[in-house]
Order: sequence, then structure tokens, then C-alpha cells
Amino acid sequence: MKFTCIGLCLIAIFVTFPSCTKKDNFKGLSLNLAVSSQVKGMDPIYANDRYSSNEVARVYEGLLEYHYLARPYKLVPNLAESMPTVSNDGLTYTFKIKKGVMFQKNEAFGSEPRELIAEDFVYSIKRLADPKLQGLGWWLLDGKLVGLNDWRKKYSELPKADYSEAVDGIRAIDRYTLQFKLAKPFPQFLYALAMPFTFAVAREVVEKYGKEFLNHPVGTGPFAIKDGVFKQTKKIKYVKNLGFRKKKYPCDGSEKFKKEGLLEDCGKLLPLVDRLTVNIIEEDQPRWLNFQKGKVDFIAIPKDNFDTVIPDAKNLAPDYAQKGIKLIRSPSIDVTYTAFNHDLKLFRNVKLRRAMSLAYDIDTANKLFSNNQALPAQSVVPPGISGHIEGYVNPYRATGRPEQIAKAKELLAQAGYPEGKGLEEITYDCPNATVSRLTGEYFKKQMAQIGIRVKVQQNPWPELQKKITTRNIMAYGIAWSADYPDAENFLQLLYGPNRSPGANGSGYNNPEFNTLFKKAAVMQDSLERTALYEKLNRIAAEEVPWVFGVHRQNFVLRHSWLKNFTNSDFDAGMAQYLSVNKAKKEEMLKKL
Repeated sequence: MKFTCIGLCLIAIFVTFPSCTKKDNFKGLSLNLAVSSQVKGMDPIYANDRYSSNEVARVYEGLLEYHYLARPYKLVPNLAESMPTVSNDGLTYTFKIKKGVMFQKNEAFGSEPRELIAEDFVYSIKRLADPKLQGLGWWLLDGKLVGLNDWRKKYSELPKADYSEAVDGIRAIDRYTLQFKLAKPFPQFLYALAMPFTFAVAREVVEKYGKEFLNHPVGTGPFAIKDGVFKQTKKIKYVKNLGFRKKKYPCDGSEKFKKEGLLEDCGKLLPLVDRLTVNIIEEDQPRWLNFQKGKVDFIAIPKDNFDTVIPDAKNLAPDYAQKGIKLIRSPSIDVTYTAFNHDLKLFRNVKLRRAMSLAYDIDTANKLFSNNQALPAQSVVPPGISGHIEGYVNPYRATGRPEQIAKAKELLAQAGYPEGKGLEEITYDCPNATVSRLTGEYFKKQMAQIGIRVKVQQNPWPELQKKITTRNIMAYGIAWSADYPDAENFLQLLYGPNRSPGANGSGYNNPEFNTLFKKAAVMQDSLERTALYEKLNRIAAEEVPWVFGVHRQNFVLRHSWLKNFTNSDFDAGMAQYLSVNKAKKEEMLKKL
């Protein structure tokens, strides 16, 4: 699950500061990353946003991952030796686990690191299902594995879950063989095994640290937390995991990446850098200034600087190109939106929702917050995946025309609130970044046109997530980036049984939508499934469970010394592939 803040085109920004000072004689390669928000901690079962997922994926790993240089996106083995064998009925998946993969050293194992085994995945999946832990990724496997829901229900009524109790749907056949049995067809199952929610943790470590486990990450991944403890500060420091297995940089990839020279490190052992620091920098301009000084390796172009950097909305300005800076442009599989809390009777009024949508001028919002480069969203499914309806126009999607405002006022009156009379003030919650606040103020102004009063309230990202999960919210601005390239991953945001703490943060619950989604979710890719996806997409458009925003594009600048960088919708684990040409950096810094 990848919730993101509205107004942010790219979540992670990689930064490189000079690595040799009087106090620091470090001779290796170093990356310094910056993110725009704090993270909740380092427990995979709570990694339900892009910020937390990216941090978790530096330390922990899953059975599968996305090939870094393959487009269209492609799943490949990671901790699995190979892709699974699948039974003829498509319900049983059997994996072989790589031998010799070691968890990082920790006191929980005694004096030596401990080998990863199949039982670690059994334990990790049960932790995700444990009702006492309220894992935020449970929606992913809810109803999917034989016996797992029964196990969860049983221990919701008992004081403590018994992890030794067998569950038919997830079993270790032997030390290195893992088997899943699905309760029903789930075509997206393999995607789930590339998401941080299902990454492997060690039982000994969880039991040693208890509630503090989220601050003591111990995984099999390419990096380890420096000094072993995660702290909620402005910096998260990592070092190369010296016990990391011999994982190599890919030697194959899409033609586009071959031409761009991204296969030059073919066969080199990962990770390619020796340390990295994640700097939490919430505002755009400090990041932009660091990029201009050469202290940031790549950056999403801030809204306020877009016209200067790309004056014709297509090409990089010459003065940036002369400094060796490159522009990387790519569509993002995502959607931004303003969600309503459907637990509140107020927002179960469809005419009120339609009125609010018609009052919102998406074209002006696109110009103000996306440099007029995003695609206005007509519904929930973005372009590039089956289920998106090319050319479809949402009847309640507005562009600021007078007749749309008039229709919005008419609907508001039909909803029982003529000119907004009798309607309570609506609190709009958003993250505490500047662009998020401006987006909220724009929403407030748009609603005022038809008499609706709105109060904008900013929150640190973890606090906003908590409000959504606990349903202590009215309306909020947010975005969703794909967990996997399938419309099901977007449509499930509106599936009633997925309500918070699942992915359906708004709590929208439409019986017709639920029935159709349940049918489509178990179908293999086909014309019939695509037709159902499109029908669900139309229902979402016309029911207006949210005010739809845009499908964004990424505009990223990178310095010439950063190696192997490419945009990805699935960027968890990216840092292990990145490197820096130190000689090139020393040369180019003189031109900045």
C-alpha cells in the first residue's frame, strides 16, 4: 500500500554530500537520501505508505521483487531460488528458498548471524494476520490463504496468538521449501510477495524486543541501520550489510535502459555504495537549494521552479543542461484525491458529494500544483493498465465553467443544504508540507463558491495516517501509488470490506461495487475481467466517493555523477542499485 502526500511528485530524493572532511575520512561510496516525511517505524506489517515501505525495504526482503531494469514491470526471484511451481488448479504455489541467506548479526541470535529458512516466512505471514497486532497490510491476504482467516478469528477471542499452530494455507514443507495454498483464485498473489508487508522477519528478534521491535530492524537486506537502532530524528543512517549474500547487478534490461548505459555495472555485487543517510526534509526549497549546490543527486522538480527549469514544458533549460544535469520524465501509475469519511452520515449523501466534485475546478488545480502536466482523473484507475477507460468523461468532473457551478449549487440544495445552510463546517486534513497546505486552501476556496465552509488542518504524516486508520477524520487530501500494476490495486481502495485499517481509508461501501469487485478480483486477465474493471471504474466516477484529482507525471533532474538511476513506480529497494562516479562528481561540482 503506498499512500503519498498530494503535491509530491517523487517521494525519495537521493543526496550526496562530500564524503571526506576533517572529521570524516570515509573513503567508500556514500549516498544521502532525503524524504519529505517521517516514517512510523521499521516493522514490515505497518509499512502502508511509500515512505515507510522504502525504509523497510533497505533492511528487509521478500520472496520476489521487480526487475530493476525491465519495462513493462516484471517480477523476478529475490529470496526465492526461482519463480514458484504452481498447481494445475492455480491454487497451490511452492517456492524453494535460497540457501545461505543470513539475517544480520543481532544479540537475539547469540554471537552469530542466523540463516533464513522457510519457517521465517510462515511466521512473518502469521504476524501480518495476528489480530492483536493490527497489521496494516492484512487487507492484502484477507480471505486469500486456506485457514488463515480462521486462525485470525480464533486468536481475536484469545489473549495471545499461537504461532506454532499449523495453518494449511502457509506451510514450511522442509527447511528450504515453502508452500502457499489459496482459498480461492487470486491472480495478484505473486505481487503480494514483492510487497514489504510480506517480507521476512526473525521470530527471535521480534520476541527479544517486543513492542520496540519496530525500532530494531534486523533483516537479510543490503543495508543495516547504523548502530542497530532506528530513531525518530531528522536522519536515518544505514551502512552496507557486510553479510549480504552475493546478489549481482542485472545484466539484462529493456532496450531503453541499455541505450542509456544502465547495464554498465552488470554483474557487480550489490549494494554498490557503502553507506547512506536518509535526511527528512519536509519542504521543497531546501531540497532544491541542495540540488543546485551539488549536494543532492536527483530531485523531483518543485512546483515553484518548474517554469524556470523547463520553460517550454518539455525541454530542460540550457543553463541546466550545460551543468550536466539530465531531465527524466515518466508517467506515474497513481491517483490523487480528496477522500470523504463515509462512516459519517453526511458523506453518505451522494448529491452532496457530486455537488462538491462539480465545485472543484481540476484544470486550475492542475496548473497550480502540477504545472499543467498531470492528467485530470476521471475516476480511480490510471492510464497504462487495463480498466482505465480512454476518452471517458466523468459527468461530475468540473473545469470551472459557470454552468458547472450552477449545477453544483442545484445538487447541494437537493442534498438538503441550499447555499450551504445547515451544513456543518468540514475539516480537511492534509500533511504539513507547503504544497499540501496550498492544495487544502484551494479546496476550501472552491467549496466556498457554493456555500460550503471548510477548515484546513495540517498534520505530520504519521498523525494523518493514524487519523485515517482510526476514522477520526472528515475529509483529507492524499494520493495512492500502485503497489502492483493491476487495476485491482486501485479498485480495492473502494471495496467495502477493505475499510480501515485496510486500504479503504474512506470507508466507502457500495453493495453493487462490492459484488462486482469480488467477482473481478478472482479472475485471470481477460476481456471479461477488463469489462468488469471498466464497469467498476464508471461506478466510482458516478458515485463520487472521492473528489478525484490527477494522475501525475514525474519530472526528475539528476546530476551526471549519479549512476544507474531510473524512475520506477516500485522503488522500494532502489538504493542497492545506485552508485556515484566520484571523479565525475569532483569535476562537475566546479561547474555548479
